[in-house]
Amino acid sequence: MRRSSTRARADPMADTDSHTTHASGADAPESPPGPHSPPPVPVVGEVPPATEASDEQSPSAGGGEVERAVDGEAAEIEGELGELVKISAQRDEYLALAQRTQADFENYRKRVARDAALAQERGVAKLSKELLPALDNLDRAIEAAEDEDPLLAGVRLVRSEIAAALARVGIEAFAPLGETFDPNQQEAMAQQPVEGALSGTVAEVYQDGYRMGDTIIRPARVLVAA
Repeated sequence: MRRSSTRARADPMADTDSHTTHASGADAPESPPGPHSPPPVPVVGEVPPATEASDEQSPSAGGGEVERAVDGEAAEIEGELGELVKISAQRDEYLALAQRTQADFENYRKRVARDAALAQERGVAKLSKELLPALDNLDRAIEAAEDEDPLLAGVRLVRSEIAAALARVGIEAFAPLGETFDPNQQEAMAQQPVEGALSGTVAEVYQDGYRMGDTIIRPARVLVAA
């Protein structure tokens, strides 16, 4: 009887030790898995740890920065192109202005030269008109003088010098004897039948005419055959 009771008392101690062993086994830390150990089974409801790829920049984010960089370069290039177009337009405007100014200057220079030439011609024509009566008087003196007159040679010399001076400035005398009457160059003093002359032609020249190029300074005074 005593031996059985002693064994009964030993059994509770054994149970206590087994419970203690199981409890200590549940609380003991897990050993790190070996190279051939199976991966740990995730617990339901547990959030998986973030991977290293999530910490790095995603391809979509990198593509967005590239697009923004490309857009920035495109905007900069577009701005530079716009500035070049503006500068080119200003250059064309200044070039057109310079060409117009040059054309205006050329027209002004030609107009001034033409006006100067016309003024010179008017001055020469006006002076020649003042000298023509003197030539007419010299011609009358030569016709009235006798061949033996000692002054005749001097009068002829003066007359030839004046005529040469007028010729040097482009003034020449004309006598349209036998030509068809032209009211633009001739002044009819009389009209009558003349033997041997065709009707409408100049039968006699009373006074020589003078012209400078196409400008008639003084028309010739003539007799027109009827």
